[in-house]
This record gives sequence, structure tokens and C-alpha cells, in this order.
Amino acid sequence: MSPAAARAAELRLPGHRAMALAVARQRMVIGLLIVFGLIAILILRLLELGLLYDGPDRRNAIASTVPARADITDRHGTPLARNFQAFAIAARPYDIVSDKRVLASRIAALLPSRSEAQIFAALTHPGKFKYIARRVLPADAEKIRRLGDPGITLEREGERLYPNLTMAAQVLGVMSEDGKGAGIERAFNARLSDPKLLGTPLALALDARVQQSLESELAFAMAKHSAEGAAGVVMDVHTGEVLAMASLPSWNPNAPGGAMGMPAYMNRATLAVFELGSTFKGFTIAMGLDVGTIPSLAKTYDARAPLHTGRFVIKDDHPQNRIMSVPDVFVYSSNIGTAKMALEYGEPVQREYLRRMGFLDKVSGELLEKGRTLYPPVSNWGQSAVMTVGFGHGIAVTPLHLAVAYSTLVNGGIYRPATFLKVDPARANPGRRVFKQSTSDTMRILLRAAVTEGTGGQADAPGYRVGGKTGTAEMPRPRELGGGYYHDKNITTFAGAFPMDAPRYAVIVSLMDGKGTKDTYGFRTAGWLAAPIFKRTVLRIAPVLGVAPDAAREVDMSSVKSLIVPKHKG
Repeated sequence: MSPAAARAAELRLPGHRAMALAVARQRMVIGLLIVFGLIAILILRLLELGLLYDGPDRRNAIASTVPARADITDRHGTPLARNFQAFAIAARPYDIVSDKRVLASRIAALLPSRSEAQIFAALTHPGKFKYIARRVLPADAEKIRRLGDPGITLEREGERLYPNLTMAAQVLGVMSEDGKGAGIERAFNARLSDPKLLGTPLALALDARVQQSLESELAFAMAKHSAEGAAGVVMDVHTGEVLAMASLPSWNPNAPGGAMGMPAYMNRATLAVFELGSTFKGFTIAMGLDVGTIPSLAKTYDARAPLHTGRFVIKDDHPQNRIMSVPDVFVYSSNIGTAKMALEYGEPVQREYLRRMGFLDKVSGELLEKGRTLYPPVSNWGQSAVMTVGFGHGIAVTPLHLAVAYSTLVNGGIYRPATFLKVDPARANPGRRVFKQSTSDTMRILLRAAVTEGTGGQADAPGYRVGGKTGTAEMPRPRELGGGYYHDKNITTFAGAFPMDAPRYAVIVSLMDGKGTKDTYGFRTAGWLAAPIFKRTVLRIAPVLGVAPDAAREVDMSSVKSLIVPKHKG
């Protein structure tokens, strides 16, 4: 290179360097702009998803996907709860190619549970995704798939189905995604969710036929008498199996959102405690027979004048105004006579027998929803308490308590705890003796007499030799309303068993705040309201339980009939 050319190159070099640096800076700025642009796009996408994407509706938590669980069946294998594959129907509004009004109408025709307006709202939702319906049966989902619109998606998901809807809803309960639940689903959650046992159904003691009959009769009575609620129990007196348990009003565990926390969700048979009135009088007589303070049914009690104890006055609702035998006292439901019987054996005996029958503890059975029994503290279990508890006041228990105790009273005197699981009779709980066999035998006769001769006449189911006792008590007033009792609201109960010559089943029915009607002549006591429910229930369940009517058979009541003074002679 010549000296002149070298000098020219040296002169161009600073310019080239400057140009190269400018290009590098430009490329760096462009690169940074691209990076920042990508970050901005990502942020905008996240905002879009957060603001517009509509995931699973948490208001329908109960209806959402649930883990696999074992089926629940009744004692004969009838499904009560089972897992099944369902579908969630969803819309991707931006991908819909059909006319959305027409599409909404066509989907609504296939999904009666959703209105056309609700479906159209989902199809026009501003987000990318919106559920239209969940828990859709496979057959219905297939019909929707055949509509052929790419903007409608079907997602398979496992669901818990209660095929009998509201039947035994409070007993079966439900488990939600957050681990909350109730009933059998809660009590046996570990068993039902055990992967090794998913293929083995949990067999309950319930009989679906008996359950449906009990609920049907209670619902009929509730409607007829404009009642606030009802409860009932059917129990095998020799095994403690709960064949039916009803609590009304009920709820549908299949319904999205359920009834968690609402009154319909509460199991009145195990969670609510009531004073169950004169149904307790049988226990008072049984205690006297057992300890010997009643050596003979011929023993008499003067019921001509009310009893005064402290500030209380004990009087009879159906006063006979005469000296009464033991059967008289029971058949005519004398508070005065029963109170005097209780005084004869006193607080220690009364308390011990109530303990043996389970009245002083939460009720037996596997369900976890149990009310706390209310009874006088030892320091205040004096003479007044002994008398009032003797005829069923001053102590509040659940209907299931009463079913267990009546089973004990008639099955030979053996207490067996309640169970909601199917039991092999050969492996039934041996229980513990509470009453002598002779005491139980006598009480069966008296319970039958209370139906044929006394206040329980409307419970008599021809051919089935039922026995039992009415009970009417005032409903307690909530503390927030001042406590005490409503004088115009009753809890009416009939507690009994059948057939009384060889008892097999105990039945308890209760009606809360039932009103008198024309055919009850305005009366709203247990003899008019609860006793007919018992009768109709027995007539329906006895045949399916294998108990045949026999008009030629009857309990031998010769030992008591001569001791009962007919009412017209009183």
C-alpha cells in the first residue's frame, strides 16, 4: 500500500468504528424492546386469565369432582350412595360457531336443570371458559356432544350420587371437598375412601322399603297437621339395628350447594333433644317392679288430689279422681300415680336405671351428630326432679334414645346399643341386662293394654298386637326468646313395639308442633296426632319385615284387665 492509501485508510477507520457502535446500540435497544414486549404480553395474558377466566364455581362445591369412594347400600344391597362418571358441560364463547340464541335453546331442551337464559349467559360470557352445567349424566352429555359445536366442551368427572334423592338424607350425610361432612359419609369416611375397599360396598342396617314407608307417613302427618317437623326410628329389638331413621323436613344431597347448616340438614332423631313426656312412664313402672317397690300390679295409688312439691303442682291431664291400680295408672297415664311410684324408690335407683338404659350419655350408634342429653345435676336431683322425671319431664333425650330404651323394655330387659351397620344375628352385641325377664314380660302386657284400653287406642294395627305409650310435652322456647316452654306448641310422640307377644321391632314417631284438625276435634295430643302415624307405619312395614297379621292371636292380658276400671265407671 502506498503512503497515500495508508493515510486514507487511517482517516476512514474512526468513521467505521462509530458506525459499528451505533449499529450495536440499535440492535441492543431492539432486543430489549422485544424482551419487554414479551413480558408485557405475558402480564396481560395473566391479567386476562385472572379477570376473565371462570373456573369451577365454588358455590357448587358439593357438586364438584369427588375422590373415589365405596358404595353404600341398604341391608338388601339396594344402592343408597354410589360413585359414577358424570360430565361437566362448558362453553368456550370465542370458539362457538352456531347462533348462540339457537344453541342456548337447543341445550336447554336437553338440560331441564338449566334455563335458556342461564345457558345463553354462559355462551356469551366475556371470558374464555364458562361452565354451563355439572353432574350431567353420560346419556345427556352425548346428546349435547351431537350438537356438534366446537365451542361446547365435555369434561368427564367422578361424582357421588344419592339415587333415592331425599330418602335417609340426614343418615347418609355427605362429604364436601373441604373435608366437612355428616352422617354415614362422615362417620365411615376412612372406610369408604380406603383404596383397598372401594369395590366392597358398606352395607347398612337400613331397609330402604321401611325407610320410605316411615318417611312417607311422617310427611303425610306433617302436611295434614301443619307441623314444624317430624322424626322417627324403626329398630330391631334383638340386635339394635336401625332399620329406618327419618328426620323431616329433609333435603336432597344431590342438589348443588346442598343444605349444609340449614334446619333441613339437622338429624332430629339423633341431634335434637326433647322432653318425651308420658312415654317415660313405662320405665318408672319397670324400675318399681324390678326393685320390688311395686310387688304386685294390684298395688294402688291415690290420684284424687294434685301433688304439691315446692312451687310445682303435679296433676293429671286425664283425671280419674280415684284410687288407681298400677295398670290403671299406666293405661290412663296418671302423672300423680307415676310420680308417687318414682318417690318410692327415689333418686339413686332412678338415676342408675336411666344410666343403664343410656339416657345419661349421648345416644349410641356410629353417627357423630349427637345431641347432649339434658337432665338434673346430682346436686339438684331432689324430690321434685324424681317425680317429674318419673313421668317424662325434666329430662330431654333424642328419639333414638327412646327407641333403644323401648327395645330394652320389651326384648327381655337387655340393653343393646344402636348400630347403623348390618348385623349377623348370630354375632349381635350380647348387650347388658337392665331389667329382669319377668319385668319385661309384665311391661309387654301393660304396653299392649295401653293401646287396647287407654290413650293409645288409635295406634292399634289390627292383627299385629302392637303395644306402646303416648307422650305429649310442651316444646321448649329458645333462650334468645326467653327460654321456658311454649304453651301452644307440643311435641307428640308414640313409642311402641310389635308384635307384643314376641316383640321384634320398636317404632318411635314424633311430630313437632302439630295442629289439631276437624277429624281430631281440634285436639293436638299424642293420642290424636302421633298414634295414627304409628298405626299406619306398622301396617306398611310389617309385611315387608316378614310379620304376618294374625287376628286370632292376642297377648294374654287377663292379669291386668281386672285391675283396670273402665273409664265410664270412673
